[in-house]
Amino acid sequence: MNLTLQSSLLLVPIEIRKDKKHYIVEDKTTGDFYEMPVICIDAIHLINEGMTLGDIEKFLKSKYPHEEVDLVDFAGQLVEMQLIAELDGETIDHKSRFSEQSGFLWVSPKLGTFFFNKVTYFVYVSLFIINLFLFISKPSLIPHYKDLFIFDYMMFNIPAWLLLTFGLVLFHEFGHVLAIRAQNLPTKLEVGHRLFFVVLETDMSSVWKLPSKARNALYLAGLCFDTVMLSIALMCQLLVTSDSEILLGILNVIVLDTFIRMIYQCCIYMKTDLYYLFENLTGCYNLMENAQQLFRKWLPIGKAKTVLNNNVMFDEERKTVLFYTILYLIGVGLNVGLYILYYIPQAVYSLKKVLPDFQEGPVSIPFWDATLFMIQILLGIGLLLYSWRKKYLQN
Repeated sequence: MNLTLQSSLLLVPIEIRKDKKHYIVEDKTTGDFYEMPVICIDAIHLINEGMTLGDIEKFLKSKYPHEEVDLVDFAGQLVEMQLIAELDGETIDHKSRFSEQSGFLWVSPKLGTFFFNKVTYFVYVSLFIINLFLFISKPSLIPHYKDLFIFDYMMFNIPAWLLLTFGLVLFHEFGHVLAIRAQNLPTKLEVGHRLFFVVLETDMSSVWKLPSKARNALYLAGLCFDTVMLSIALMCQLLVTSDSEILLGILNVIVLDTFIRMIYQCCIYMKTDLYYLFENLTGCYNLMENAQQLFRKWLPIGKAKTVLNNNVMFDEERKTVLFYTILYLIGVGLNVGLYILYYIPQAVYSLKKVLPDFQEGPVSIPFWDATLFMIQILLGIGLLLYSWRKKYLQN
């Protein structure tokens, strides 16, 4: 494949939408989306008119005299993104191009609208404020790391926690699903990970079909459902008597898990829901990559090249990226706090409980309790490694 200034191209079917600062280009075949500045959109329009790369470059240099324009480089990136169907009249075969079918089309958009409308948004905000008031007025409701342990036998605690957590995560993700279906868009659930935690993730790629303002509710939908679940659990804690130990233990786990997940969403140095919300509000995408780039260099960044680059930092985004680096560090601090207050104490408590039990010998119940508990831990580590491997192969 030889790209020159005399080359002419034919693009695959695409759709272009104006975003807050730049443009979103959708590959209609694969459903992939790309952010491009106006100069790239001008280039695409001229490509569609049949002009050669050389003629386009000459025209754009006259229109944008202060920009660096390299159409051969830009066309090469279009080829890498499989957006070129023909080069100089020859068809380019993209063997891996396909449109993956998404699920949840059976969920009616009317059902999604029932849970996400102007009235329910007011309800979600009200419940969030009530939850804050309950934690402030009754500090005893703030979850403790030992709330994870419902039963005396450790081998029962992990299955109970996994079952409850799986249900709570599904509830959170189904909030996203309903919000997306309210817009009559497709989605699907995937297994992923963030740091050392296996997570379920809702495919949000189709939200780029919507205007920027309409995306905010979709990013917040999971937190809205978390707020509802936390409110229900806190109210039940106030009503349930101490005699109902198992029920109270289950409620404690629900509050603990939901509370941590909502704090965890504020750790936007990872790509949490609030990270995507911040990106959408500012109109600056690839914030994490650009912030990490700043951390690596700690040097002033010159003018960005206008040829398309998925991780390019546009000049007008610099202040936003610098502000994000502050939030990035705050998020790291929050996650460290979660480890200090919850994860590490839970691990230490678990080891103190099970390690002495191995000395009891294989004829004792404590020994097998400790053995089964460690097997469960190893299975969890195996699932995490599988998630890492899957993400590595995708990359």
